[in-house]
Amino acid sequence: MKVILKNQKLENAACDALIINLFEGVKTPSGVTGAIDEALDGLVKKIIKEEDFKGKLGSTLVIRTNGEIPAKKVIVVGLGEEEKFNLAAVRKASAAAIRQAKREKAKTVCTILHGASIGKIDPYDAAQAATEVSQLALYEFDKYKSRDKNEPRKEIQTLIITEIDKSKIKDIEAGIKRGNLIARAQKLARDLVTEPALSATPTKLANVAKQVAKENRLKIKVLDREACKKLKMGAFLAVAQGSDEPPKFIEIKYTPKRKPKKHVAIVGKGITFDSGGLSLKPAGSMETMKDDMSGAAAVISAMSTMKELQPDVAITMIVAATENMPSGKAYRPGDVVRAMNGKTIEILNTDAEGRVTLADAVSYVVRQKPDEIIDLATLTGACVVALGDTSNGVMTNDQKLADKIIKAGNEAGERMWQLPLYDEDREKIKSDIADMINTGSKGKSGAQNGGVFIEKFVNDIPWVHIDIAGPSWIDKENEYGPKGPTGVGVRTLINYLTNY
Repeated sequence: MKVILKNQKLENAACDALIINLFEGVKTPSGVTGAIDEALDGLVKKIIKEEDFKGKLGSTLVIRTNGEIPAKKVIVVGLGEEEKFNLAAVRKASAAAIRQAKREKAKTVCTILHGASIGKIDPYDAAQAATEVSQLALYEFDKYKSRDKNEPRKEIQTLIITEIDKSKIKDIEAGIKRGNLIARAQKLARDLVTEPALSATPTKLANVAKQVAKENRLKIKVLDREACKKLKMGAFLAVAQGSDEPPKFIEIKYTPKRKPKKHVAIVGKGITFDSGGLSLKPAGSMETMKDDMSGAAAVISAMSTMKELQPDVAITMIVAATENMPSGKAYRPGDVVRAMNGKTIEILNTDAEGRVTLADAVSYVVRQKPDEIIDLATLTGACVVALGDTSNGVMTNDQKLADKIIKAGNEAGERMWQLPLYDEDREKIKSDIADMINTGSKGKSGAQNGGVFIEKFVNDIPWVHIDIAGPSWIDKENEYGPKGPTGVGVRTLINYLTNY
């Protein structure tokens, strides 16, 4: 879908569907909504009353214009309570309206920029949020669906944002541009995670990373099994040894044109399919395990925006990509493996494999002495139990860094909630025969167990671990798109790397 801006009155816009809004409790429309009502001789006010439309956030009402204005239909979207109105409301209203327009089979849609006037939202932020969510709400992955080649695709082709205040035009255009860019990156992450593990192998992930690096003029290095052996990545390779698919260790580097303000390492868990290994998952728990590389998808997709965004920090992206499979070659409970920094890990459960691969991914990037390390991982079911699919779990060894990440995520519409790391948690991963175990006490693999495990490999470098296991896959659509893989983490990373 193409999103464009026009400096014109909304009531003069020719389109299939025209989107206006209404705060909850308002009975007499004002502003642009009032102008549309006036152009329709009070029809909007009349239908709102007849249908008892309350203006609740995300609710919609469709009105046929009968040729009174150039638009064929008007869609009224509720903005909720005015005193609670914020960017999250802009996103929810924009998503609800664009989905309703699709149900009305509209091809061209015109909209007011929700919140940029009476809502007191900065026009740039409102345009970015509306563009992002409008693109993402319409996301579909139909690559493997049969379809009649002669049947036209029923999709919205153009979204026109109208604005009559010329002083806002430049900011709105910039917001639209950034919103499109971020939505494109998040769609890439969704595509990567939605792709079946049969084709989304470590090799495929490495090839996509190469394409991203080429398009953004970034340096890339992909290490194969032998190269990883030379670096003594015993932890990563232990997880990889059960699969017939070769592992790939992927590194992408971005360097700004000017002297970088800092060097940030972003690390994504890259298990392209997680069967649990010899600690085999139940069948039901395995159904969505192609999403165990959601962290990898997020960091690769964030790097796809570097050419346009040009942040002023140096970035090193790391993904240790492999499958976790059971076979006669697979690593076993009771094995002791050695990470590339020399620390040893007693394996008690082969299904706690993500942190084992991250041990070498983090150890590798620590040698480059970054100023900060941020890792994203679908690490624990425990985090899903704690926070559901609405919030990501944040753990850290540096509160100032965590505060910035949490703020960046919440601003981007990706909720963050900090979980504590206590000394008692650190005690629970001590091993009788090695430096640590890969689970907690009595085989429990809680969210904090994963956090303190990764912490063992970051040394004293400021570090934030984001457990995205819950929000990475949703069972019901939300304002950002359909059920299934979400591409979570992309917006947080981009917001942090460019604004913090």
